[in-house]
Order: sequence, then C-alpha cells, then structure tokens
Amino acid sequence: MSEQQSDDIGLTDRLDRLRIEPGNLGVSVLDLTAVGVFVLFLLLLVGVGVLSLNYGMYLLGLVGMYGFMVVGLNIQWGYAGLINFSVIAFWGIGAYAAALLTSPGSPHDILLSPVIALVVAIVVAAIVAVLIGIPTLRLRADYLAIASLGFAEVIRLLFLNEREWTAGSRGISGAPELFGWLPVEPVVRLLSAEASIGTARNTIVILGMLFVGYLLVRRIHRSPWGRVVRTIRGDEDLAKALGKNTYMMKMQAFVIGCVLMAVAGWFYMYAFQYLDPGELEPLQTFYVWVALILGGTGSDRGSIIGAVTIVAILEGTRFLNEIDLVVALFEAIPGITLNVSAVRLLLVGLLIIFVIRFRPQGLLPPKEELIWPGAASDDTQSRERQATREQRGVDE
Repeated sequence: MSEQQSDDIGLTDRLDRLRIEPGNLGVSVLDLTAVGVFVLFLLLLVGVGVLSLNYGMYLLGLVGMYGFMVVGLNIQWGYAGLINFSVIAFWGIGAYAAALLTSPGSPHDILLSPVIALVVAIVVAAIVAVLIGIPTLRLRADYLAIASLGFAEVIRLLFLNEREWTAGSRGISGAPELFGWLPVEPVVRLLSAEASIGTARNTIVILGMLFVGYLLVRRIHRSPWGRVVRTIRGDEDLAKALGKNTYMMKMQAFVIGCVLMAVAGWFYMYAFQYLDPGELEPLQTFYVWVALILGGTGSDRGSIIGAVTIVAILEGTRFLNEIDLVVALFEAIPGITLNVSAVRLLLVGLLIIFVIRFRPQGLLPPKEELIWPGAASDDTQSRERQATREQRGVDE
C-alpha cells in the first residue's frame, strides 16, 4: 500500500469519528429513547389532567437543576473519589451571583445581564474551589470532607448575616426574563392557553444547557484525562507511578464539579424568582448525594436518572395526603394520630433504603466506561483477538 493511500485511509477514519452521530456525541440511541419516553409520559400526565402544564414544566426545570448538581458531584466523587459536602454552598454562590447582579430586589441595584451573572458565578465558584482545594487535596479524603462541610456552613452564615451585601434573611425577590428572545410562545400556546411562557422558556434553557453539559461530560469521561482521573480514584499510587500529577488532576475535577453546581444555582434564581439563606440548608446537599447514589456512582447516565428519581421522590410525596389508601393506612394505626405530610421525609428515607438494599450499585451503574463507541470495528477486534491467540500459542 502506498503512502498516499495510507494517508487517505487515515483521513477517512478521522472523518468517520467526527461524523455527527449519537454515538460520536456520547449519546446512544437508548439515551434518546429514554428521554423521549420520559417526555411523552409527562405529556400523557398533562393530557389526562393529572399534572398541569405549568407544574410539569416546573418539574422538568427541577430535573435540570438537580441534573447539573448531580453531574458535578459525579465528576468529583464518581470520577476522582473526592468527598464534597459543600454542594449547596457552590449552588448558593451561583444563585446569589444571579440575585445580586440582576435582580431588581438586590441591595446593590446593578441590573446586569443574566449572561454576565453566569460568567461571574462560574469565575467565583472556580476561584473558591481552588482556594479550598489547595490546602486539602494533598491530604486524605477525610480532610476535604471536613473542610467542605465547614465551608458550606460558613457560606450560609455569610449570606445570612451580611445584610448590607446580601439582604440577609429578608431575601431577594424578582429576576429578569432568562433569554426573553427565545420564540417559545407559539409552541406553548398549542399545548395550553394558560401556561406560563416564562416557565416554559426557563425549562427549555436549563434542559438545553444540561444537554450540552452532558455531552461535554461524556467527552471528558472518555478522554485520556477522564481515564486517568478514574484511575486516581481506584489507585492513586498507581497513577503517581505512571508519572501523573494526581494533585493537579484532582484539583481540575473539583473545580469542574463546583462550576456545574454554581450553574444550577444561577438557574434557580430565574426559575423561582426568590432567594434567601434558608435555601442553603445542608439537607439539600444530602439530596444531591442521594440522587448520585441512587443513579449509580461514576455513571453519567445514572446521574441524570438519579436527578429524575430524587425529584420524583421529593415532589411525589407532597401529594400523599390526597391518596385515600395511604391516608387509610395511617388512620388504621391504633392510638396514634399521624399526618402523612409530617412523616414525608421518613417515607423518603425508607424508599431510599429500599432502593439501595435491592440495587446497591445504583439504578444505572457504569458499564464499559473505558470503551469509546465505534472506536474499534468488528474486524479490528477480530484481528486483535486472533493476534492474542497466536501470541499465546507461540509462548506455549
């Protein structure tokens, strides 16, 4: 074979890998099918009157927000083995960046663009993550866990007590429209004449951003960087022996995860139009950890499934008082008067224990995480297996 022919074949192979296909983007046909089924299921619930369209879009927005936080935590814990208990703190940095810079209720009355607030949230979250990581990432994982837990409480108290800068417990209300130029009204009006255009626009924005972020994370997962980071989690000494700068790679994973959490907080302000320090309770960090564990630690798809699951659990249990069977079961307990809503978190905990008991690896654990779809053709794999068998025959 001539050198020119070899170059042509190599160029063809590279173009094939760059071809826009679901597998090359890191999204399988199964992923797209699952998304389609989920959306159709929500539309069915809206169609039969179980959910209003506004509430359905609200749920999708929550899934997008939790999706960013769970994907970020998955990069830190699922990839690099970093225990971060300050998820809600970085979420708060993003939320307060949006509130203080763009809200008419802000004590600073700056009224900048949401895009500028997003950039500020990302930069501040990255800087703070580096400042936390510098003294802790060289130490054992316990120290990062302790430092991050303390940092989360410091951030909450800072936003609560610095009233002149953050409005304190009074909170900040109001926010401009997010990407008001998006032409979503005609589509929404086809579904409902009473649906909120702002809610629909926010939902489209966060889900679109989550989709792009998911594609980037899938690329990171399958890149050499992603493989090395997962090696660090499994055996950091091995990675060091191979000449890898494990400290720098853990720092990068920590910063990327914290930035994604800040993006989730930035979206929250525009979706819910109000923010106060009470939203920064440690319980929210617990929910994100639960979502990651339920979905499958180390699995990108599992992170999204975990976000959907935790939203379904938290929001679904709000309506237990409206289910006659559940109310009858509680009323049947002799000598005890229980309100279903009062034990909602208990029921959430029991459901989580049930799932973890029978599915400890998560609902969608990672599979073949080091293999790029289509990276090797069937012929190439057959030749490799044949060469291996021949080599074994020579050795014997």
